[in-house]
Amino acid sequence: MIEKIQNFKGERMIQKAERLDTSWAYNTKDLPKDRELRLLDNAQFIYELALAQLELQSLGARFELTNGLREFKLLEIEDEKALRRRLAYFKFVKGKYTDYFQIIRKNRTRSVNQYLTHWIYPYKGKFHPQMIRGLLNIIGLEEGDTVLDPFIGSGTTAVEAQLLGINCIGIDVSPLCVLQSKVKTESIDVLPQIMKLKEEITNRLRPSLSNLKGETLDDMINLIPEKKTENFYKMAKLVAISDNARRRREFSNAFLKNLELMIFSVSDYVQIVEKLKLRLGIMDIKTGDSRALPLDDESVDGIITSPPYSIALDYVSNDAHALKELGYGISEIREEFIGVRGKGQARVDLYNKDMRISLQEMFRVLKPQKYAVIVIGNATYLGQEVKTVEFTIDHAEKTGFKLIKNIDKIIFGLYNVMRKENILIFMK
Repeated sequence: MIEKIQNFKGERMIQKAERLDTSWAYNTKDLPKDRELRLLDNAQFIYELALAQLELQSLGARFELTNGLREFKLLEIEDEKALRRRLAYFKFVKGKYTDYFQIIRKNRTRSVNQYLTHWIYPYKGKFHPQMIRGLLNIIGLEEGDTVLDPFIGSGTTAVEAQLLGINCIGIDVSPLCVLQSKVKTESIDVLPQIMKLKEEITNRLRPSLSNLKGETLDDMINLIPEKKTENFYKMAKLVAISDNARRRREFSNAFLKNLELMIFSVSDYVQIVEKLKLRLGIMDIKTGDSRALPLDDESVDGIITSPPYSIALDYVSNDAHALKELGYGISEIREEFIGVRGKGQARVDLYNKDMRISLQEMFRVLKPQKYAVIVIGNATYLGQEVKTVEFTIDHAEKTGFKLIKNIDKIIFGLYNVMRKENILIFMK
C-alpha cells in the first residue's frame, strides 16, 4: 500500500512539474556579489549536492557549505576561470554566471534538462545532461581527452563532452541512436545549408505534406548531397513520425513545427558557442557493438555510460515506428540488441552474459588509472527485482575495476520498473 501511495505521489509530482513554467530555473535577479558559490535553482536532490561537491574537489577547490546547503564559501581555488567555465551544478562563481547557467537558458522546451539539441527525438531513458557534465568533471577529463560511451543512446554524453571540449566516441547497436546522436552534435557544422534548404522544402511540400508516407519528402531528403544536412532533415521527419505515432498529431503540422524548433535549437547552439568562445570536442559516433568495441587497448581516457534497461524497457518495440522508417526489420534488429532476446529467466541470463562481455571490453579499452562511470538501476521483471546493480559491481570488480563511489540517484519516470539508479564510479 505504501509503495502504491509513493508511486501515485511521484506521478502527480511529475505531471505538476511538466505543467509549470521553467522560467524559475533561469532567474537572473538574484546575483549577490558577496557570496562566492550558489547551486543552480534546479538542483534539488541529495545526489546532486554530492556530485556538486565532488566536481568542486576534482577542479581543485576547497570550500565549506553555508546557508541551508545551497551556498558555498570558497576557501581555496586553483583556477577561478576554469570553475566558471566547467561547473555543472552552480549558477555563479564570485558574482559571475557560470557558462553552464548561460547554456541551459538556450532552451526551446518546457523541460530544464532539454536545452540546445538535447530535446530532439523523444527517446526513453535519457541521461540528465547536468549529471553528465558533472561526471565529466569528477573523473578529471580535460579538453582534448577522449570519453567513450558504448551505449550512446540519445547522445547526451556526446553533447555534454562536445560543450566541454572533450572528444567523444559514441557507439550504439541502434541506427536510430546513432542518427539522433549525430544530428545533435553535427548539425551545428551545417546550419547555413540547413537554412538554405528550409524554405525550398517547406514551400514545395506544404500542399502535399498530408501524405503520411511522405514519398515527396523522402525524394527531397535523398537528393540532399551533404550527409550532415541529410541526417538533419531525416531526423526532422522521424520526430514528426514519432509525434504522429505516440500523440496522434497530424504529420504535416508536426513536421513543420518540429523542423522550425530544431533549426532554432541548432542556431542557439551556434550562438552559445560563439558567445562563450567554446572550443568544441571532436565527435566520433558510429554503429557498433559494446561486446566487440572497435577500439585499441587502453585508448580512451574515461567512460561514462548507462547500459540499456532492456529487461524492463523494450527499446525495439518503443521505437519500432522509427526503425521501420529507417528500413530495418524489427525481428532481425531485435537479435542484435542487449536485453530484448529471450523470455523469462533466459532473457535475464542473456542480458547478464552480454553485460559481462561489455564490461570486459570497457576494461580493455580504458587507460590505466582512469575512470569508468556506469549509471544503472535494479529493474522489476515478471514481478521480481533483477539485481542489476549488484551484478554490475560484482562482475566489474572481477574484471579488474575498483569501485570508488556508489551514489544513489532518485529517478523520475519508469516508476513501474524502478525507483532509483546508482551512479557507480570505477577505476582501472
